[in-house]
Amino acid sequence: MDVAVSNAVSQSLYMNQAQTAEQAQMQVFKEALDTQAQQVSEIMASADTGAQPDLAKEGNVGTQVNTFA
Repeated sequence: MDVAVSNAVSQSLYMNQAQTAEQAQMQVFKEALDTQAQQVSEIMASADTGAQPDLAKEGNVGTQVNTFA
């Protein structure tokens, strides 16, 4: 009977350690995602999406439609 109790305690401690390790991994993962989200937000904020080039003033191309990529 003592062996069964010892095994149960051992398994319980092992599961507790595994759960703690998983929580630490999730915390690091969340921090990495937060850092990436902040970097993407900074990049998007720094992009000047409102500035569009003017139409061409002369020639056959670019005088009617303002398209750019």
